[in-house]
Amino acid sequence: MSAPTAILQMLCPDQPGLVRELSGWVAANGGNIVHADHHSDQGAGLFLSRIEWQLEGFGLPREAICPTARALAERLGGEYKVTFSDDRPAVAIFVSKQDLLWRVRTGELPMRVPLVIANHPDLGPIAQEFGAHFEHVPISAANREEAEARHLALLAEHRIELVVLAKYMQVLTPQFLASFDPPDAFHRLINIHHSFLPAFKGAQPYHRAWDRGVKLIGATAHYVTEDLDGGPIIAQSTMGVGHRDEVDDLIRKGRDTERLALARAVRLHLKHQVMVYRGRTAVFE
Repeated sequence: MSAPTAILQMLCPDQPGLVRELSGWVAANGGNIVHADHHSDQGAGLFLSRIEWQLEGFGLPREAICPTARALAERLGGEYKVTFSDDRPAVAIFVSKQDLLWRVRTGELPMRVPLVIANHPDLGPIAQEFGAHFEHVPISAANREEAEARHLALLAEHRIELVVLAKYMQVLTPQFLASFDPPDAFHRLINIHHSFLPAFKGAQPYHRAWDRGVKLIGATAHYVTEDLDGGPIIAQSTMGVGHRDEVDDLIRKGRDTERLALARAVRLHLKHQVMVYRGRTAVFE
């Protein structure tokens, strides 16, 4: 395992000298920068930066880095986030089969999964096999408010920092989003869907796509907002479709692309390589 690093993400109004300002702050405290990515969106008038440096030899203890970065962000009139590469955030999965859990077990995704929530009881044994607490919370139009209150209580109880919606076929209400994921540059809810939208919304999209003879299938992983399936895009995956493919082949290929896009999006988020602004993302890979 590589030596731990600190990561600073900064979003602020664009102005001359920002790269020097931020890298100079790290250097002034004895930090050795291992990654530095910057983007100036001239149309938006915004500057986005991600700087990662080694903690060994850095002049500030961990607990002092965040307050010092806060003062820097306030001076620049921006938003900031400080994280550390050896953190393992607690993640809740709303409905999942084994794919994400296997990736956690093998170390591919640097996170813990203490909680799996589902509106059907089928996945309880799988979640328990991986050491996650499983909670079956039935949800309908009649009990949605009560169910979401239970969700929020469970997320607080397990100190969840990120929620991944892995084929969770329910729409989250604006009240839930405002409680768990207030709007800023660092979102905490990730969803996955097929990339037929907006052409094939609703039920049986693969059947209707097959009827139309589509030649490319895909999936999109994005942050969740009140705009249904319209949140800022993190990652996408595509695969070709041939004339010999039947509906079952499209469904199989679609599931493969969804798994890949979702795993990539979660990994990018966990590595703190994604920043959101003006409804879109900057992904520093």
